Amino acid sequence: MFVLGASMGSFLNVVVDRLIHGQSLLGRSHCESCNKNLKWNDLIPIASYLILGGKCRHCRKSFSAQYLLVEVGTGLLYVATWVFTLYKRGNMGDLLLYWGIVSSAWVIFISDLRYKLISDYMQGALLFFILLHKMGGRLTLFGLLESVFAGVCVGLPLWLIYKLSKERAMGEGDGILAAIVGFGLGLVPGFVALYFAFVLGGVVGVFLLIGKKYGLKSAVPFGPFLLIGALIVAVFQGEIIRRLSSYI
Repeated sequence: MFVLGASMGSFLNVVVDRLIHGQSLLGRSHCESCNKNLKWNDLIPIASYLILGGKCRHCRKSFSAQYLLVEVGTGLLYVATWVFTLYKRGNMGDLLLYWGIVSSAWVIFISDLRYKLISDYMQGALLFFILLHKMGGRLTLFGLLESVFAGVCVGLPLWLIYKLSKERAMGEGDGILAAIVGFGLGLVPGFVALYFAFVLGGVVGVFLLIGKKYGLKSAVPFGPFLLIGALIVAVFQGEIIRRLSSYI
């Protein structure tokens, strides 16, 4: 499962870099410094990066550590998703859909973290896999409308921040991503994920200010925090709802 995930991570690296720059996903991989095409033995997940010392075989310019981290991270995510599916007593169809959701979210996470941009294509892919998963659970018309309502409600606060701040405090993609999170998790869990995202973002922002990595006017991508919040709620949703109910 880890090897499969790492191999998919190699492809996701291509998706991260090319979609943001409006490039086709087709065509051979090449070095961004010397533009030389990379051979098959330069593209073995994890191993090639380590053997080459993270440098191009031709010009010896360093590759971004993103390539190694994404491959390792995808491998670990695929293993964790497989374990989660077994725990939920899911089948192979569930596992494939979970992998689709995780892969789409992981691309959004990396691209927002590195480029501060979220691809509309990956937002669409994430929504597509979530919808397929809901349909697998015999989604009714009322259930679909309920999910759409939850998505609108969860995405609305970020969309208002985006509009009122004129893109200075929040990006349009963040509002869309929040709506997708609300659609997938539901109304209350969606707002809980949003709460976790703001708390995590605030804590990390304070540490970045203390470490002088960012200034008060620096833009900190919010998408990764929103996805982490959604992940926390998705995995521990039952326990979180039980604890919230005990306080109400």
